[in-house]
Amino acid sequence: MKTSWRTPCVRMQSILLVVASFSQQDNNPKHRPKHIQNKFFRCHVALFDWPGQSPDLNIIEGVWARLERRLVGRNTRNADEKFSQLEEEWKKIALSFIQTFLDSMPRRCQAVIDVKGFATQY
Repeated sequence: MKTSWRTPCVRMQSILLVVASFSQQDNNPKHRPKHIQNKFFRCHVALFDWPGQSPDLNIIEGVWARLERRLVGRNTRNADEKFSQLEEEWKKIALSFIQTFLDSMPRRCQAVIDVKGFATQY
């Protein structure tokens, strides 16, 4: 089985979500495998109903993109090594980088309102 870089991300995200006890998903089939849904259920993580193809206002997408760029070309032998690489890079992300996404939220929300819920530049 080929492991993508996202496999350890799902592990990391699962850890964060269990702490938060809720999750928002966009109903994309790749985000809704049965074993993940079962894990949410077993861990009592509530899933918000969310329309498919909805505007993406989740700031974590920008963080995932940065992590992906930082890991390009870095090979691993297994998912544990990839998780270690992700954890290492995650710790290097400056709070100011996250803050830029938080500061953009009013603009992002207004853009969604302006286009009545359709796609935006975000």
